[in-house]
Amino acid sequence: MAAVKIEGKVLAQQVKEQVKQQVEQLKQQGIEPCLAVILVGDNPASSVYVAGKEKDCNECGIRSVIHRLPEKSTQQQVLDLLQTLSKDNTVHGILVQLPLPSHIDPQKIIEAIPPSKDVDGFTPVNVGKMMIGQPCFLPCTPAGCIEMIESTGVDIAGKNAVVLGRSNIVGKPAAILLTAKDATVTICHSKTKDLQEKCRQADILVCAIGKAGFVTKDMVKEGAIVVDVGINRNAEGKLCGDAAKEVEEVAGYLTPVPGGVGLMTRAMLMKNTLVAAQQVKL
Repeated sequence: MAAVKIEGKVLAQQVKEQVKQQVEQLKQQGIEPCLAVILVGDNPASSVYVAGKEKDCNECGIRSVIHRLPEKSTQQQVLDLLQTLSKDNTVHGILVQLPLPSHIDPQKIIEAIPPSKDVDGFTPVNVGKMMIGQPCFLPCTPAGCIEMIESTGVDIAGKNAVVLGRSNIVGKPAAILLTAKDATVTICHSKTKDLQEKCRQADILVCAIGKAGFVTKDMVKEGAIVVDVGINRNAEGKLCGDAAKEVEEVAGYLTPVPGGVGLMTRAMLMKNTLVAAQQVKL
Protein backbone atom coordinates (compact mmCIF):
# COMPACT_ATOMS: atom_id res chain seq x y z
CA MET A 1 0.00 0.00 0.00
CA ALA A 2 1.38 3.43 -0.97
CA ALA A 3 2.40 5.86 1.75
CA VAL A 4 0.02 8.62 2.81
CA LYS A 5 1.41 11.96 1.61
CA ILE A 6 1.91 14.63 4.27
CA GLU A 7 0.90 17.59 2.15
CA GLY A 8 3.07 20.59 2.99
CA LYS A 9 0.87 22.85 0.89
CA VAL A 10 -2.24 22.19 2.98
CA LEU A 11 -0.47 22.40 6.35
CA ALA A 12 1.47 25.54 5.40
CA GLN A 13 -1.75 27.22 4.27
CA GLN A 14 -3.36 26.44 7.63
CA VAL A 15 -0.40 27.94 9.53
CA LYS A 16 -0.40 31.06 7.32
CA GLU A 17 -4.16 31.49 7.78
CA GLN A 18 -3.72 31.47 11.58
CA VAL A 19 -0.81 33.93 11.29
CA LYS A 20 -2.88 36.25 9.06
CA GLN A 21 -5.71 36.42 11.62
CA GLN A 22 -3.31 37.29 14.45
CA VAL A 23 -1.46 39.84 12.28
CA GLU A 24 -4.81 41.61 11.77
CA GLN A 25 -5.30 41.75 15.54
CA LEU A 26 -1.82 43.27 15.99
CA LYS A 27 -2.48 45.88 13.32
CA GLN A 28 -5.61 46.95 15.19
CA GLN A 29 -3.30 47.64 18.16
CA GLY A 30 -1.02 49.76 15.99
CA ILE A 31 1.73 47.16 15.37
CA GLU A 32 2.53 46.16 11.78
CA PRO A 33 4.73 43.02 11.81
CA CYS A 34 7.78 43.50 9.57
CA LEU A 35 10.38 41.06 8.23
CA ALA A 36 13.67 42.45 6.89
CA VAL A 37 15.61 40.16 4.56
CA ILE A 38 19.25 40.70 3.58
CA LEU A 39 20.29 39.15 0.26
CA VAL A 40 23.96 39.48 -0.69
CA GLY A 41 24.85 38.75 -4.32
CA ASP A 42 22.75 37.21 -7.06
CA ASN A 43 22.63 33.50 -6.27
CA PRO A 44 19.64 32.33 -8.41
CA ALA A 45 18.36 29.83 -5.80
CA SER A 46 18.57 32.45 -3.05
CA SER A 47 16.64 34.93 -5.20
CA VAL A 48 13.88 32.33 -5.66
CA TYR A 49 13.74 31.66 -1.91
CA VAL A 50 13.56 35.37 -1.09
CA ALA A 51 10.76 35.90 -3.64
CA GLY A 52 8.86 33.04 -1.98
CA LYS A 53 9.25 34.64 1.46
CA GLU A 54 8.06 37.96 0.08
CA LYS A 55 4.95 36.23 -1.33
CA ASP A 56 4.25 34.56 2.04
CA CYS A 57 4.57 37.92 3.83
CA ASN A 58 2.04 39.45 1.43
CA GLU A 59 -0.38 36.57 2.05
CA CYS A 60 -0.08 36.96 5.84
CA GLY A 61 -0.27 40.77 5.89
CA ILE A 62 3.34 41.07 7.09
CA ARG A 63 5.41 43.96 5.71
CA SER A 64 8.56 42.66 3.99
CA VAL A 65 11.64 44.77 3.28
CA ILE A 66 14.29 43.21 1.03
CA HIS A 67 17.81 44.64 1.25
CA ARG A 68 19.71 43.53 -1.86
CA LEU A 69 23.46 44.04 -1.54
CA PRO A 70 26.03 43.55 -4.33
CA GLU A 71 28.13 40.36 -4.39
CA LYS A 72 31.26 42.40 -3.60
CA SER A 73 29.79 43.92 -0.41
CA THR A 74 32.22 43.68 2.51
CA GLN A 75 31.49 41.85 5.72
CA GLN A 76 31.51 45.22 7.51
CA GLN A 77 28.84 46.60 5.19
CA VAL A 78 26.56 43.66 6.04
CA LEU A 79 27.29 44.12 9.77
CA ASP A 80 26.54 47.85 9.51
CA LEU A 81 23.18 47.13 7.87
CA LEU A 82 22.41 44.58 10.59
CA GLN A 83 23.16 47.17 13.26
CA THR A 84 20.76 49.63 11.61
CA LEU A 85 17.99 47.00 11.40
CA SER A 86 18.65 45.91 15.00
CA LYS A 87 17.93 49.45 16.23
CA ASP A 88 14.88 49.93 13.99
CA ASN A 89 11.79 49.40 16.16
CA THR A 90 9.56 48.99 13.09
CA VAL A 91 11.51 45.82 12.10
CA HIS A 92 10.55 42.74 14.12
CA GLY A 93 12.33 39.91 12.29
CA ILE A 94 15.69 39.85 10.52
CA LEU A 95 16.75 37.12 8.12
CA VAL A 96 20.08 36.87 6.30
CA GLN A 97 19.71 34.62 3.26
CA LEU A 98 22.37 31.89 3.17
CA PRO A 99 24.72 31.01 1.58
CA LEU A 100 26.73 34.24 1.72
CA PRO A 101 29.60 35.01 -0.68
CA SER A 102 32.78 33.15 0.34
CA HIS A 103 34.58 36.27 1.66
CA ILE A 104 31.91 36.78 4.36
CA ASP A 105 31.94 34.68 7.55
CA PRO A 106 28.34 33.46 8.04
CA GLN A 107 28.85 32.80 11.76
CA LYS A 108 29.92 36.40 12.42
CA ILE A 109 26.86 37.63 10.55
CA ILE A 110 24.46 35.31 12.40
CA GLU A 111 25.92 36.33 15.76
CA ALA A 112 25.24 39.99 14.91
CA ILE A 113 21.47 39.37 14.69
CA PRO A 114 19.70 40.27 17.96
CA PRO A 115 18.16 37.06 19.41
CA SER A 116 14.81 38.88 19.77
CA LYS A 117 14.72 39.40 15.96
CA ASP A 118 16.35 36.08 14.98
CA VAL A 119 13.32 34.57 13.24
CA ASP A 120 15.52 31.91 11.59
CA GLY A 121 16.47 30.58 15.05
CA PHE A 122 20.19 30.43 14.17
CA THR A 123 21.86 32.64 16.81
CA PRO A 124 23.81 30.90 19.61
CA VAL A 125 21.36 32.32 22.18
CA ASN A 126 18.30 30.77 20.51
CA VAL A 127 20.14 27.50 19.79
CA GLY A 128 21.21 27.32 23.45
CA LYS A 129 17.69 28.01 24.70
CA MET A 130 16.31 25.31 22.38
CA MET A 131 18.90 22.88 23.77
CA ILE A 132 17.72 23.41 27.38
CA GLY A 133 14.03 23.63 26.51
CA GLN A 134 13.47 27.35 27.10
CA PRO A 135 11.09 29.43 24.94
CA CYS A 136 12.91 30.68 21.85
CA PHE A 137 12.69 31.04 18.08
CA LEU A 138 12.97 27.53 16.70
CA PRO A 139 14.78 27.00 13.37
CA CYS A 140 12.07 26.92 10.71
CA THR A 141 12.83 23.66 8.89
CA PRO A 142 13.10 21.37 11.98
CA ALA A 143 10.05 23.07 13.56
CA GLY A 144 8.14 22.47 10.32
CA CYS A 145 9.22 18.80 10.34
CA ILE A 146 7.76 18.36 13.84
CA GLU A 147 4.45 19.92 12.77
CA MET A 148 4.30 17.60 9.77
CA ILE A 149 4.98 14.52 11.91
CA GLU A 150 2.34 15.58 14.44
CA SER A 151 -0.20 16.15 11.63
CA THR A 152 -0.30 12.37 11.09
CA GLY A 153 -1.85 11.92 14.55
CA VAL A 154 0.96 9.53 15.53
CA ASP A 155 2.32 10.23 19.02
CA ILE A 156 6.07 10.96 18.85
CA ALA A 157 6.64 9.97 22.49
CA GLY A 158 8.45 6.64 22.83
CA LYS A 159 9.10 6.25 19.11
CA ASN A 160 12.52 5.42 17.65
CA ALA A 161 13.58 8.38 15.51
CA VAL A 162 16.58 8.48 13.19
CA VAL A 163 17.90 11.75 11.78
CA LEU A 164 20.07 11.33 8.70
CA GLY A 165 22.43 14.31 8.66
CA ARG A 166 24.02 16.49 11.36
CA SER A 167 23.92 20.03 9.96
CA ASN A 168 23.42 22.95 12.33
CA ILE A 169 20.42 24.10 10.30
CA VAL A 170 18.43 20.83 10.14
CA GLY A 171 19.99 17.63 11.52
CA LYS A 172 21.10 18.68 15.00
CA PRO A 173 18.06 20.85 15.84
CA ALA A 174 15.67 18.20 14.47
CA ALA A 175 17.25 15.70 16.87
CA ILE A 176 16.85 18.15 19.79
CA LEU A 177 13.19 18.84 18.98
CA LEU A 178 12.38 15.13 18.60
CA THR A 179 14.08 14.46 21.94
CA ALA A 180 11.97 17.23 23.51
CA LYS A 181 8.90 15.33 22.23
CA ASP A 182 10.16 12.18 24.06
CA ALA A 183 11.38 10.24 21.03
CA THR A 184 14.50 8.07 21.32
CA VAL A 185 16.80 9.69 18.78
CA THR A 186 19.79 8.47 16.78
CA ILE A 187 21.77 10.86 14.58
CA CYS A 188 23.38 9.16 11.58
CA HIS A 189 26.01 10.61 9.24
CA SER A 190 28.79 9.71 6.81
CA LYS A 191 30.81 7.87 9.47
CA THR A 192 27.90 5.81 10.86
CA LYS A 193 28.38 2.05 10.74
CA ASP A 194 25.46 -0.25 9.82
CA LEU A 195 23.56 2.77 8.50
CA GLN A 196 20.95 0.70 6.69
CA GLU A 197 20.14 -1.32 9.82
CA LYS A 198 19.88 1.79 12.02
CA CYS A 199 17.53 3.48 9.57
CA ARG A 200 15.37 0.36 9.36
CA GLN A 201 14.71 0.53 13.11
CA ALA A 202 13.21 4.02 12.84
CA ASP A 203 9.51 4.67 13.40
CA ILE A 204 10.32 8.23 12.31
CA LEU A 205 13.03 8.85 9.70
CA VAL A 206 14.17 12.41 8.94
CA CYS A 207 16.23 12.50 5.73
CA ALA A 208 18.48 15.57 5.65
CA ILE A 209 21.64 14.29 4.03
CA GLY A 210 21.52 16.21 0.73
CA LYS A 211 21.93 13.28 -1.67
CA ALA A 212 19.30 12.57 -4.31
CA GLY A 213 17.53 9.24 -3.79
CA PHE A 214 20.00 8.15 -1.08
CA VAL A 215 17.33 6.50 1.09
CA THR A 216 15.99 3.35 -0.57
CA LYS A 217 13.05 1.21 0.50
CA ASP A 218 15.29 -1.44 2.09
CA MET A 219 16.40 1.26 4.58
CA VAL A 220 12.86 2.03 5.71
CA LYS A 221 10.76 0.20 8.30
CA GLU A 222 7.30 -0.72 7.06
CA GLY A 223 4.78 1.92 8.13
CA ALA A 224 7.43 4.46 9.20
CA ILE A 225 6.94 8.23 8.98
CA VAL A 226 9.53 9.55 6.48
CA VAL A 227 10.22 13.28 6.45
CA ASP A 228 12.25 14.17 3.36
CA VAL A 229 14.11 17.46 3.85
CA GLY A 230 16.37 17.03 0.82
CA ILE A 231 16.07 19.34 -2.18
CA ASN A 232 18.24 17.97 -4.98
CA ARG A 233 18.16 17.67 -8.74
CA ASN A 234 18.35 14.23 -10.34
CA ALA A 235 20.15 13.33 -13.59
CA GLU A 236 17.22 14.72 -15.61
CA GLY A 237 17.40 18.02 -13.70
CA LYS A 238 14.12 17.32 -11.91
CA LEU A 239 13.65 18.36 -8.26
CA CYS A 240 13.77 15.39 -5.91
CA GLY A 241 14.40 14.56 -2.28
CA ASP A 242 16.82 12.37 -0.35
CA ALA A 243 14.32 9.49 -0.43
CA ALA A 244 14.00 7.42 -3.61
CA LYS A 245 10.51 7.15 -5.14
CA GLU A 246 10.35 3.47 -4.13
CA VAL A 247 10.24 4.50 -0.43
CA GLU A 248 6.53 5.29 -0.82
CA GLU A 249 5.94 1.52 -1.24
CA VAL A 250 6.92 0.82 2.39
CA ALA A 251 6.52 4.07 4.36
CA GLY A 252 3.30 4.75 6.24
CA TYR A 253 3.59 8.51 5.75
CA LEU A 254 5.88 10.48 3.45
CA THR A 255 6.50 14.17 2.75
CA PRO A 256 6.67 14.91 -1.01
CA VAL A 257 9.44 16.86 -2.77
CA PRO A 258 8.56 19.44 -3.92
CA GLY A 259 5.42 20.40 -1.97
CA GLY A 260 6.54 19.19 1.44
CA VAL A 261 9.03 20.48 4.00
CA GLY A 262 10.04 23.56 1.94
CA LEU A 263 6.57 25.10 2.08
CA MET A 264 6.29 24.30 5.79
CA THR A 265 9.66 25.95 6.46
CA ARG A 266 8.41 29.19 4.93
CA ALA A 267 5.18 29.02 6.96
CA MET A 268 7.15 28.62 10.20
CA LEU A 269 9.14 31.75 9.30
CA MET A 270 5.85 33.66 9.14
CA LYS A 271 4.89 32.24 12.53
CA ASN A 272 8.23 33.30 14.07
CA THR A 273 7.90 36.81 12.60
CA LEU A 274 4.43 37.11 14.13
CA VAL A 275 5.74 36.02 17.56
CA ALA A 276 8.61 38.54 17.29
CA ALA A 277 6.08 41.31 16.68
CA GLN A 278 3.79 40.09 19.49
CA GLN A 279 6.68 40.25 21.95
CA VAL A 280 7.08 43.97 21.29
CA LYS A 281 3.76 44.78 22.97
CA LEU A 282 4.43 42.57 26.03
